[in-house]
Amino acid sequence: MFIRQLFDRDTWTYTYLIADPDTKEAAIIDAVKEQFDRDAQLIEELGFKLKYSLETHVHADHVTSSGKLRDRFGAQVVLQEASNAKCADILAKDGDVLKLGDKEIKVLHTPGHTDADATFQIDGAVFTGDALFVRGCGRTDFQAGSTESLYNSINDRIFSLPDDTVIYPGHDYKGHTASTVGEEKAYNPRLGGGKDLEAFAEIMDNLNLPAPARLDESLPGNMRCGAELN
Repeated sequence: MFIRQLFDRDTWTYTYLIADPDTKEAAIIDAVKEQFDRDAQLIEELGFKLKYSLETHVHADHVTSSGKLRDRFGAQVVLQEASNAKCADILAKDGDVLKLGDKEIKVLHTPGHTDADATFQIDGAVFTGDALFVRGCGRTDFQAGSTESLYNSINDRIFSLPDDTVIYPGHDYKGHTASTVGEEKAYNPRLGGGKDLEAFAEIMDNLNLPAPARLDESLPGNMRCGAELN
């Protein structure tokens, strides 16, 4: 399985280009508008056929380039069905499987950061978006977020996967690139070590995070798959 991790420095966002090396069918996960030229050039240089532009959720901190990627490559835009994003080509449900050449991408509904978060599982890896970070997790204080839902999503869906499953997060702020289920179960300071819901809720209730700097631009832009507002 081909996996390339890309980074947007301004928003600390990871974008992933994944592909079946045999058929050259590819998908991009959480593309960023300002990095469209970089991503398009890489897809073309590697000779990939972009089949999907996958979004782990409706982002509040950056605007996607999924609409532009659809226009350029014919990729189908995929969001979780609870997003109700009319711009999407596929509103995926929990358990849906997307074919990528000879590979399969399984959609896991992992709400909590928002009510429409999706984790994408392929081979021995999961792309967790803002649900689970390396030694952290997404906030739960807006966009229909729920601390209890996030706790259940991580413990019941992600932590139930084999310990050697590689975790590729949607962001990182401390220089980490990836982790494993086993590591996060043991060392994640918010959820690891068998923390119960009460302990997790106390941590989340006291984060006191500011609103994302690009909130007013990002949410309406992403409900249009990155199309310019009129």
